[in-house]
Amino acid sequence: MRLILLGPPGAGKGTQAQRLVQKHRIVQLSTGEMLRAAVAAQTPVGLQAKDIMASGSLVPDEIVIGIISDRLDQPDMKNGFILDGFPRTVPQAAALDELLKKKHIKLDAVVELRVNESALLDRVETRVAEMRARGEEVRIDDTPEVLSKRLANYRTLTEPLIHYYSERRKLLTVDGMMTIEHVTREINRILSAIGAVEPKGAKAAAPAKKAAAAARKTAKPAGKKAAKTAKKAPKAAPKGKKAASRVARKAAAAAKGRGTAMAKKVAKKTPAKASKKVTKKRAKR
Repeated sequence: MRLILLGPPGAGKGTQAQRLVQKHRIVQLSTGEMLRAAVAAQTPVGLQAKDIMASGSLVPDEIVIGIISDRLDQPDMKNGFILDGFPRTVPQAAALDELLKKKHIKLDAVVELRVNESALLDRVETRVAEMRARGEEVRIDDTPEVLSKRLANYRTLTEPLIHYYSERRKLLTVDGMMTIEHVTREINRILSAIGAVEPKGAKAAAPAKKAAAAARKTAKPAGKKAAKTAKKAPKAAPKGKKAASRVARKAAAAAKGRGTAMAKKVAKKTPAKASKKVTKKRAKR
């Protein structure tokens, strides 16, 4: 599964990304983390990024794409990935498309979490008020003022990606205002519908399919042997008949021979016995 998550700040992309990672055992790709890892590993691209990051400047798109390219070649990417935080602009999306094309990697979907910005601001205001009431420290980037600026940047730079991916029939939109559980179920439902993930029972059915295939392979040779035996059977029948007739003829001949011999014996013995009886009768007289 290969996905991109889109949505404004506070839409819940990070939460849903983690759930997808745990459920489908894929890798979440964060450009910030990849940049830091490349710098730490001192890869050629990482060394380029290091000097730029040290100066406080934004890392150019071509360097970010280079780091993503290196990361996609790692063995743990075989099950897929979720890109979170990239692309942020249409030029980045076009560069990513070109990279995936070169690597023969298919992007399954771009999931947009659509939310109501006013509701997001209300959520942040409520959360900040509750944290202050509990005496907790509020992060400087987690205030309604900062969120308003981030939402403005999102509308200007990133929102055009919705149209970009919609034209390419990659966009799937989910109502991000639902509960976390409902959003998760809806994401998994639409991913199953487009075939990005296996439906329930598919993994359990796989062993049964393999067993059935093995049974068919085993049955084929037996069927061939049976067919050969069936073909040979008609030929064997005449041989049996001939053998039986030969045995019958031999038995008849033997019986006939024995009968003839016995007859000859009787014929030889009968006149002698008859003459002896006649002689005895005459002597008595």
